Amino acid sequence: MQNSVKKLILTLTGGLLVILGVIFILIPGPAILFLPLGLALLSLEYPWAKKCLRNCQRWMRKSAVKVDQSISWFKRRYL
Repeated sequence: MQNSVKKLILTLTGGLLVILGVIFILIPGPAILFLPLGLALLSLEYPWAKKCLRNCQRWMRKSAVKVDQSISWFKRRYL
């Protein structure tokens, strides 16, 4: 009983955060916070969410590297 309540709470909370993250992708907002947090909560109970979370982390890491490279290029060129 207690385990199923925990799973339900994690699923509802994680699902809500993922839905908010997707909405904030479409409209300006902090999608970068809500989406990984929701996937992290869902990954505690669902293997598919763990795979999605890894993909999201990989995408965020690649984006951070590209931003760092762009900043370095800008500094070398203009500063």
